[in-house]
Amino acid sequence: MLSKLLRKRQPVVTSDLTKRKELAQIEQLPSHIAIIMDGNGRWAKNRSLPRIAGHYEGMQTVRKITRFANDVGIETLTLYAFSTENWKRPKKEVDYLMRLPEEFMGTYLPELIEQNVQVQMMGNIDLLPDHTKRAITKAVEKTSHNDGLILNFALNYGSRDEIIQSVQQIVNKVQLGTISCDDITEELISSHLMTKDLTEPDLLIRTSGEIRLSNFMLWQLAYTEFWFTDTLWPDFDEPCLMDAIESYQKRNRKYGGLKEEDVEEK
Repeated sequence: MLSKLLRKRQPVVTSDLTKRKELAQIEQLPSHIAIIMDGNGRWAKNRSLPRIAGHYEGMQTVRKITRFANDVGIETLTLYAFSTENWKRPKKEVDYLMRLPEEFMGTYLPELIEQNVQVQMMGNIDLLPDHTKRAITKAVEKTSHNDGLILNFALNYGSRDEIIQSVQQIVNKVQLGTISCDDITEELISSHLMTKDLTEPDLLIRTSGEIRLSNFMLWQLAYTEFWFTDTLWPDFDEPCLMDAIESYQKRNRKYGGLKEEDVEEK
C-alpha cells in the first residue's frame, strides 16, 4: 500500500503548541487563511517515490491543518487544490488528483461533520469527472448546516477565468439594462466572484519556497498579508501554521492608509 511507503510523522510537542495557540488567541487572529499547497512532487522525488505518493501525503496534511485551524479559531480556510493549468500534467497524475477528493471525503467526512466544519468549493465543477463531482457535492450537502470553520477547496480554479466570468456576467446585466456602467464598482465586481459569500483572505501562505501567486485569488489578495516558507506541503504541520499566524499578528495592516499612531508620529 502507498501509505506504507511514506515516512512516519514526527509527533508535535503538544505542551509548547498549546501555549503558542493560547497566546495567539489573545491577539487578532486572521479570519480567513488561504494556502497554496505546493511541494508534493518534490517531497516524493526527494524520497525516490512516485509523485502520487507526495499527493497522498499532502492529503494527510490537509486533514491535520484543517483540524488545527478549526481548533485555533480560524473562520475560513481556502486550499488551492487543483488549478485550471494543472490539467497540463501527465494524465496518470491528473487522474490520481481527481480521485483524491473522493478518497479524502470518503475517509474524513464523518470527522468534518463531527468538528462542525462546512465544506465549500470554488472553481469550474462542470469540467470535473463525475466521481469527483459526486464526492464534492456530497460533502457540501452533508456539511451545509455546520457553522464552524469553512473549508473552501479551490478545485479546477483559476483567478483569471473567475474574473472573466465576473466581467461577462456584469456586461450581460449592462446589456439587459438592469445596471449601468456607472454602477460598476469594486463591490459589484466582488459580488460576482466565486468568493462573494466569503471574506477576503487576511493571510496567504505558500509552501515549498516558491514566491508567486500562480493565478490564485488575484482580486481577493489585494491587501492580504503574504507568508512564504521553504517547507514542502507534506511537511507543513501545526507549528508551521502557528509561525505564519504569529508573523501575521506582528504586522501593521494599513490598507494603503496610515494608522492613527503613524499620523501622530508625523
